[in-house]
Amino acid sequence: MPATNPMPATDPAPADPTGYTRVFAVREFRAVFAAHSLSLLGVVVSEIALTVLVYGLTGSPLLSALTFALGMLPYLVGGTLLSGIADRYPPRRVLVVCDVVCAGCAGLMALPATPVAGLLALRCAIALVAPVFNGTRMATLTDILGDGDLFVLGRSLLRIVSQSSVLVGFGLGGVLLTVVSPRGALVITVCTFAVSAVLLRCGTRRRPARGGGGGALVRYSLGGARQVLGDRRVRALLLLFWVPPMFLVAPEVLAAPYADEIGVGVAGVGLLMCALPVGTIAGELYAGSALSAHGRARIVLPLACLTLVPLVAYALTPGLLLAPAVLALAGAGSAYTLGLDRWFADAVPDGLRGRAMTVHTAGLMTLQGVGMALAGLAAEFFAVSTVVTGAGVLGTVCCLLLAREVRRTRVPAEGARVRTGKRRRERTPELRDGADQHMTGG
Repeated sequence: MPATNPMPATDPAPADPTGYTRVFAVREFRAVFAAHSLSLLGVVVSEIALTVLVYGLTGSPLLSALTFALGMLPYLVGGTLLSGIADRYPPRRVLVVCDVVCAGCAGLMALPATPVAGLLALRCAIALVAPVFNGTRMATLTDILGDGDLFVLGRSLLRIVSQSSVLVGFGLGGVLLTVVSPRGALVITVCTFAVSAVLLRCGTRRRPARGGGGGALVRYSLGGARQVLGDRRVRALLLLFWVPPMFLVAPEVLAAPYADEIGVGVAGVGLLMCALPVGTIAGELYAGSALSAHGRARIVLPLACLTLVPLVAYALTPGLLLAPAVLALAGAGSAYTLGLDRWFADAVPDGLRGRAMTVHTAGLMTLQGVGMALAGLAAEFFAVSTVVTGAGVLGTVCCLLLAREVRRTRVPAEGARVRTGKRRRERTPELRDGADQHMTGG
C-alpha cells in the first residue's frame, strides 16, 4: 500500500510529457494531418483562382470580393442545419464524401462553360460542406487521439497549419497563377481534395456513427444545436472560443486603411496582416511544447482575458515598428485555446460530440465574419486606431464576463474523473503504443 502513494502524487508530471512529437507517432493522425494540409491548400488556391477568375469575367471588384465573403457566410447554415450528419453517419464516410463533394464542385468551376453565377453558387456549396467536414474531423480526433493531451496537441497542430496558410498560402497561390490559368489552378484544387479523400479513406479506420437519431436530418441537427447551446457549461466554453477572435479580426480587416492612416502605404499592409498569425503560431508552439496539460489549463482564463489588451495600444496610433509587435503579442494570447480544447472535450458527451464540434466551427467563422463587418462599419465613422482600440476594450470586458461564467460552471475535478474516467482508462495504452491500441471510442 505505501508503494502506491507516490504514484498518484507524481503522476501528473511524469505521465504528462510535453511536445508535439508524440502526436505524429499515431498513424491515423498522420493521415488526418496530411489530408488537412492538402484540403487547406485546395481551399486557398480555389479562393485566389476564383477571385481572379470572377474579376476577369466581370471586371467587378464587388463580385470579386464576394467570392471571399461566400466562403464564410454559409457556415452558419451548414453548421446548424447539417450538423447532425457528423453524428448520424460513420465519420470516415462523412469526411470522404465531403472531400469528394468539394472536388466535384471545384471540377465544375474549372469548366469553361460555368457562368459567374454558377461559380459563386459552387463556392457556396463548398462553404456549406466545410463546417460539417471540420466538425466531423474534430470529433474524430478524439477517437484517434483520445480526449486528453494528445487531442489538444493534435488540434493545435491543425490550427498551426491553418495559420501558416495565411502567411504562405496566398503568396504561393499568386505564384501559381503566373504559371497556370485560374481554371487550371482549380484543376489542381480538384486533385488536392481527391488526394485528401484517398488519405482519409485508406489512412483512418471505419468507426460506427456516434448517434443513432432518427427522423429528419434538419430536426436532428437543430435538436443537437439546442442541446449544445442549452448546456450552460458548454455554451460558456463556446463563447470563450468565439468572442476573442471576433474582436481580434478588427486590426486584420482594417490593415489597409490603417497603413494609410499612419502613412506607410501598401508596403506596410503585408507586415500588419502577417503579424497576428505569426504571434498565434509562436504562442501555440510554445504552449504545446513547453507547458504541461496542467500548465495549459492554468493559463486559459488569465490569457483569454488578456489576449485583447494589447490592442488598446492602438490608442497611441503606433507606427510600423510597434504595431506589428502589438498584433503579434495579441496573437500569442490565442494559446489559451489549447487548454480550452481539453475542457470542451470533457464537457461534451460522446453522442453529441460531432454536432458540438460542427456548431463550434460554424459559430467561430460566423462571428469572425460579424466582427469583420462591424469593424468595417465602425471605420466609416471613426479613425481605424479608435476602432481597434475600442475592439480591445470592449472585447476585454466581454472576455472578463465570460471567464467568470466559465469559472462558475467549472465541474469539480472529482466529478470530471467520475464522468470520463472509463474512457480515459481505455485510452491510456494509446499514449504509449499509438492508435493501434484504440478501438473503443464511438
